Amino acid sequence: MASRADNIASNLNLGNFAQATELRQRIWFTIGVLIVFRFLSFVPLPGINPLALDQLAAQTQGTIIDLFNTFTGGALANMSLIALGVMPYITASIVVQMASALHPTLAALKKEGATGRQKLNQYTRYGTVFLCAIQGWFLATGLESFASSQGIAAVVQPGYMFRVGAVISLVGGTMFLLWLGEQITSRGIGNGVSLIIMAGIVAQFPTFAVNMFEGGRTGAIAPTIIIAFIVMVVGLILLISFVERAQRRLLIQYPKRATQQGMMQADRSHLPLKLNTAGVIPPIFASSLLLLPLTISSFAGNSVDTTSAFGQTVVTLNQYLAHGQPIYMLLYAAGIIFFCFFYTAVVFDPEETADNLKRNGGFIPGIRPGKRTADYLEYVLTRITVVGAAYLTFVCVVPEYMIAQTGIPLFLGGTSLLIVVNVTVDTISQVQSHLLAHQYGDLIKKAKLKGRKR
Repeated sequence: MASRADNIASNLNLGNFAQATELRQRIWFTIGVLIVFRFLSFVPLPGINPLALDQLAAQTQGTIIDLFNTFTGGALANMSLIALGVMPYITASIVVQMASALHPTLAALKKEGATGRQKLNQYTRYGTVFLCAIQGWFLATGLESFASSQGIAAVVQPGYMFRVGAVISLVGGTMFLLWLGEQITSRGIGNGVSLIIMAGIVAQFPTFAVNMFEGGRTGAIAPTIIIAFIVMVVGLILLISFVERAQRRLLIQYPKRATQQGMMQADRSHLPLKLNTAGVIPPIFASSLLLLPLTISSFAGNSVDTTSAFGQTVVTLNQYLAHGQPIYMLLYAAGIIFFCFFYTAVVFDPEETADNLKRNGGFIPGIRPGKRTADYLEYVLTRITVVGAAYLTFVCVVPEYMIAQTGIPLFLGGTSLLIVVNVTVDTISQVQSHLLAHQYGDLIKKAKLKGRKR
């Protein structure tokens, strides 16, 4: 059930924007940084021939490269300096998160507070540089072996100088994006890295909308399909907005404490358990695993002999794992469900939560502290995760079914919708918090002025 306190639209007075100078400066700073991000997505790598990139983008359509291109706002298709985007950082942060839950040394660092988190963030940055270097090297190598049907090579002068230069440029581009994200988080509004990903996804929406309505005007796409698509997108946005704010709030009670004025009432609090604890990680992992064979085969190109046993296996695999195929959607749904339970178990530890409650004197009414509390938390979390996994599966599989039935190249899939809606809701929540803080600040100033007059 969603909490009324979490309803971001309630009591939002937009008239306070005119008086909230700091908030307006933060918003303008965030917009300026996102504009810089969009400019960088059109700056190509040194030594790249732009004439061969269109055919390369068409060849990798429907693969994991196409998925990552969506998250980078088309920067990967343009082979720009930020072609890798912030995805290496996301991958490194997920790996460090999982390792901190499984490895004793990293788990001890996680419990050290701010110092431990700083060290884990440093490890995440090292992992980001490492992943960028590896992905950049393979990307440069793949570009050297590609040539268009007209014989135009993607790389003007192949060789180690191009590869080293491309790796340095890609690593620098990704780290610069992370720096921009940090600047948004500290001096702007919202989470910087999440906003950069969302900006890349939203940047492709105008092109898609124009192509879709142009197809409807020329008769290539039926008007009923366009209406059904709009209804589906609006319905999914409403569903995501509701479920992502939904929580199961467990009552936590603390014993009565003696004060100088006598006994006071026992304190009460709530432990919020999100319905979708895993977030957008399960669909990203599931789609990446399924699209990996298609990516390998697309880069292999004509080098694979289709008459051989291996070539026939690759062709058959591509047919069964194509978008919209029943086996693809079944494996996609199974992967989402698996990673929902797996990642939820990694990010939330019932035993650690129960120990923290016991250490602070808190308990769940009717449940004994310690192991009984941990078992109860695991019981509740498992049932919540079942609902969350069903919700994620529905949101991600419905667009895939829409693609299979209509043939519309739907870039705004379930994962993209999840990211856009989540980031938008979080950003609006922070705007509301700034407006609320500004309103309370004005009330405090007025109270001080009245006190001085008296």
